[in-house]
Amino acid sequence: MLNDRQQLERRNAILRILRGGVVRRQSDLTQMLRRDGFMVTQSSVSRDLAELGVLKAAGRYLLPPDEISRANGDFGVLAQFVRSVRAAGPSITVVRTTIGAAQSVAVALDKAEWPEVVGTISGDDTIFVATSDARAQQRLIGRLEALFRA
Repeated sequence: MLNDRQQLERRNAILRILRGGVVRRQSDLTQMLRRDGFMVTQSSVSRDLAELGVLKAAGRYLLPPDEISRANGDFGVLAQFVRSVRAAGPSITVVRTTIGAAQSVAVALDKAEWPEVVGTISGDDTIFVATSDARAQQRLIGRLEALFRA
C-alpha cells in the first residue's frame, strides 16, 4: 500500500508529464510513469487522473483547471479548444469549444474573476457567459477574442 508521500510524488509526476507534452492514452501515461520508477497499473493511473481533476478533451488529457491557471494564466493551453465566440443578445455570449472542453474553459473563465462576467453555464461543447449589459459584453468579447483568437 502506498503512503501519502508516494502518492503525492506520483500525482506530481503525472502533472509534470501532462505539462510537458500531449498524452492521448492512459497506457502511454502508465508507461511514462513506469519509466520514471513508479509502480503503477492503468487502474491506479485512472484513479489518480480522476482525483487530480484531469479531463480528456479532443483526444488528449488536459491539466485540471487549477493547474492551468497556475501554469498558464493566459489561457494558452485552452486556446486550441475554443472554436468561436459570439454574442447572443445584449448580455449573453456563446463560446463554442471542441467536444468535452467546455467545462475546463468555463472553470478557467470563472477563476479569472473578470468584472464583465456575471456567471457561466457550460455543457459539453458550449458555454453561455452572462454579462450585466451590452457594454460589458463587448469588453468580454474583446478579451475572449484576444485570448482565444476565435
